[in-house]
Amino acid sequence: MTRHGTRVVQVLTQVSGGPVDHAVDVAGELARRGVDSHVVGPRAVHVPGVTWHGTTVAGKADARGARDALALLRSLRADVVHAHDRRAGWLARLAAPVLGAPVVYTLHGVADGLSDLVAGNVRAADRRRRDRLYYLTGERLVTRWARARVVVPSAAVATYAVARVGLPEEIVSVVHNGVDPARWRPAAAPDGPVTMVWSGVLGGVKRVGLLLDALAAVPAARALVVGDGPERLLVERRAAEPALTGRVELTGWLPDPAPAYARGHLLALTSAAENLPLSVLQAMSCGLPVVATAVGGVPEVVRDGVEGLLVPADDPAALTAALRTMVEDDGLRERAGKAARDRVEESFSLAACVDGLQRVYDEVRS
Repeated sequence: MTRHGTRVVQVLTQVSGGPVDHAVDVAGELARRGVDSHVVGPRAVHVPGVTWHGTTVAGKADARGARDALALLRSLRADVVHAHDRRAGWLARLAAPVLGAPVVYTLHGVADGLSDLVAGNVRAADRRRRDRLYYLTGERLVTRWARARVVVPSAAVATYAVARVGLPEEIVSVVHNGVDPARWRPAAAPDGPVTMVWSGVLGGVKRVGLLLDALAAVPAARALVVGDGPERLLVERRAAEPALTGRVELTGWLPDPAPAYARGHLLALTSAAENLPLSVLQAMSCGLPVVATAVGGVPEVVRDGVEGLLVPADDPAALTAALRTMVEDDGLRERAGKAARDRVEESFSLAACVDGLQRVYDEVRS
């Protein structure tokens, strides 16, 4: 396992989102294990034992930001550089020959126009002409150039990385995402109508409209919608319709969604495409059963009929039927919620995730 004092640098260019939350969690767990843990990125990180270095790369054309970030990375003299979001992945891999350290890149997601190349996903957006050049050919070439190791949070996307991107199987490692069960704890079941918690970006790939359609057909339930995005106004208008009036609450983006999970009886995931969403693991750790589309790595975590119910993507009838079953069956919710918590503790904890990452770090340094 990675030795005490080994310097590992997590690299980010995004301010928020799943890759950011995951990288910060990993950095904190590494620090607790005695690793010299650093985060380079635009969002201030206040985690005990983690050293944050502020830098901003505003876009692909931000040459000055990229130059400053590269200079910072070189000065840190890392033993391992671990890049997360796409822009950070390109920056670290292109600069790999001058960093003096092996580069690990986590492939957190697939472009919406290529999402149907992952098992269970449907295409979430029109396929652009540049998608194959940038996300398939480009990914293959820049990874080869860097001699990088690619970590993937799900076996489904690992298959995509090998079969579609063309990466050698031996450089692709599946390390499932994980959450800290001590932080994401079950709360007492709330009073009142059964509440579905939905968490994510209010945008096309997440299919929040399917949740509202299903909710209209399950009048005994309410929905707590956590997040923000380009479809917020649309959701607000839908929530004012007669069939939904008073049954939908929009919280906006929450820096800590744990209180929202504590108000819910189940988690609903309606996405057309995913890798392995942290929202599912967080809710399961909080003891919530899950009704989800069987996209990407979700079936690797949620077993149909055990921790929740799975339905095909973009199937409104199946989603409505599954949500109705979960809403109306108190015993099913209780059993599945307990199984969900057990599943995270046994197989999808943050500790298990960092164990896997440290094995990768050791391999790339050997």
